[in-house]
Amino acid sequence: MGFDGFVTDLVYYGTLALALWALVDAVIRPASAYVAAGKLSKPAWLGITGVAALLLFVLGPLSFLGLPAVVAAVVYLVDVRPAVRSLKPGNNPW
Repeated sequence: MGFDGFVTDLVYYGTLALALWALVDAVIRPASAYVAAGKLSKPAWLGITGVAALLLFVLGPLSFLGLPAVVAAVVYLVDVRPAVRSLKPGNNPW
């Protein structure tokens, strides 16, 4: 295993960790926060991040479906997570 194998493994495990982080974060956030933030529902994001993690585990990030899986995890972490995280429990804006 040379440098190429090391980089491939680094990309594989890095993107898998990213998708699993998105999935775990989606699990621990309250469902009402997704609605209050104006995002897709919690089950939708659980499905998206779960499928992304599964695709990355089975196919890897360098496959045809790997890139959309990475994009889905990044979209959750960059767009949805900050919006949902900013809503504190008990601070209902409605």
